Amino acid sequence: MKTIMLVCSAGMSTSLLVTKMEEAAKNAGEDVKIFAVSEAEANRHFDEIDVLLLGPQVRFLKGKIEKAVAGKNIPVDVIDSIAYGTMNGQVVLTKALSLLK
Repeated sequence: MKTIMLVCSAGMSTSLLVTKMEEAAKNAGEDVKIFAVSEAEANRHFDEIDVLLLGPQVRFLKGKIEKAVAGKNIPVDVIDSIAYGTMNGQVVLTKALSLLK
């Protein structure tokens, strides 16, 4: 099982996206765990995740988080603004899984 963490300002706006991603994963037969946290909580989970996606509103954290996870082999990327705005769980899941390959 792969674990995907989404990070946003308060951890609230990504909760619907997590649900949409979980639906997409179930439909695709993917064995993943997906959860969302606030930027303040993110560092507590670095040892239990395989990929980290940032909400567009916290894209400025990318460099800081990449440094924080350096050496842990955790890809970090920003969720596409359109996919985020439309809550397209399939697109975001596909992006997360592509980062794991």
